[in-house]
Amino acid sequence: MPVTIKDVARSCGLSISTVSKVFNGYPDISEETRAQVMKSAREIGYQPNALARALKTNRTYNLGVLFVDDRLSGLTHPFFASVLNAFKAEAEARGYDITFINHHIGDTAMTYLEHCRYRNVDGVCLACVDFYTTEVAELVNSGIPCTTVDHVFNNRPCVLSDNQSGTSMLVNFACRRGHRRIAFIHGQRNSSVTELRINGFYRGMQANGLQLPAGYVLESTYGEMEDVRQKTLKLLRRPDRPTCILLPDDASYLGAQAAAQELGLRIPDDISFAGYDGIALTQALHPRLSTIRQDTDTLGREAARRLIDRVENPNTADTQPFIAPVQLLEGETIAVLEGGEP
Repeated sequence: MPVTIKDVARSCGLSISTVSKVFNGYPDISEETRAQVMKSAREIGYQPNALARALKTNRTYNLGVLFVDDRLSGLTHPFFASVLNAFKAEAEARGYDITFINHHIGDTAMTYLEHCRYRNVDGVCLACVDFYTTEVAELVNSGIPCTTVDHVFNNRPCVLSDNQSGTSMLVNFACRRGHRRIAFIHGQRNSSVTELRINGFYRGMQANGLQLPAGYVLESTYGEMEDVRQKTLKLLRRPDRPTCILLPDDASYLGAQAAAQELGLRIPDDISFAGYDGIALTQALHPRLSTIRQDTDTLGREAARRLIDRVENPNTADTQPFIAPVQLLEGETIAVLEGGEP
């Protein structure tokens, strides 16, 4: 015979209602009681019935993740893979499953909103997507609880790093090391992240009293190494070439390295670079990349917490942006010039 909730209650010496609250995620249960019930359930082989729970609570305990990557890197994306892994871990710890949202179910095409409704998700986390499309706007305004990573919608929970301060940190660090000609290759301007980083760059330059020659700020695409290589070559071939170039992200460093090598320039003796993200790969390269580390674990877990809070407490959930602090990794790719501090 199948093991029932009554068997679990009998096994751990608690009431059926208390055990039911544990399985349905009620907040008025202590962690000690929750652990006791889950331990007993595992020992006697009880498995909650997801369909029955959905009928009783009017929730499916299923969260959608909308992750659209133009480069098709999927879950190998060097930055978002870590964010989504933390999101998944936090959601599962709170009793939720994950479904990836896309445009197709088999051969049937559908919008993001249609897919969410088809899967009957309780809420959706949006990451690495063009937030300005009408299809994304349709989903965000549909009434399905949403949270975003690296983008701010009014009255929607979101998580992002302190991108403005992070870019200013890089400018300040380069200035302390004696650099005065600092260029910036930023990512595409279809997200608030890029705008905040651009703002942080200009603020850092202004705060340090630095002039910015025309053409020192160029647009590329996040993670596009070949495009970054070409933009880097454009900067390095100038008669007033910069001594330091800030890159869109850490992955772009490989393109910048290739450009420097093509012109016979050494890093950081002849040209300095800085990235953004703090991914493991570029911290293993030589020279080790100077960059800003984003706290991907905090970003992912906080995105899950805020989305679940929106699902479970729609009238009181916090909709203010959560801004995670960032950390400067000094690395080895920004040289100390004459008059600078080591």
